[in-house]
Amino acid sequence: MIYTVTEAISKLKKYCAYQERSQFEVKQKLRQHSILGDEANFVISELISENFLNEERYARAYARGKFNIKRWGKKKIVSGLRQKGVSETCIRMGLTEIPESKYQAVLQAEVEKLIDGSESAIEKQKALRKLMAKGFETPLILRYIKGIDADYFCK
Repeated sequence: MIYTVTEAISKLKKYCAYQERSQFEVKQKLRQHSILGDEANFVISELISENFLNEERYARAYARGKFNIKRWGKKKIVSGLRQKGVSETCIRMGLTEIPESKYQAVLQAEVEKLIDGSESAIEKQKALRKLMAKGFETPLILRYIKGIDADYFCK
């Protein structure tokens, strides 16, 4: 279905009011409805001026949600925000939503859950790989996994 610019603005206000959206997501939605070029830029500028679209607010909500709900590490959150076309400045602002003490506590809890008291080097290596895949930084993970050869992973 093809919308006029006025209809698109109305529809996208609802789309953005439902949950935080990035400009990238709004541009995709506009493309789906064949609104391109200057018209798309006009719609986005209207949404920004009426505060339906705000990259910093989006980055903060994204970082907070992915950390609190999915327990992602900072590296994976940053990667996700970059995929959404969020600026580096907004990414840094978004990461301020994650308190360092809570970040450390979540990482420690994840390590304990994965290792579960095991002294096996294989189990520790599996835990390290899983936590790296979740976006936690290798030096931080190694701090909580005791008895593993750090040089093995830092080659």
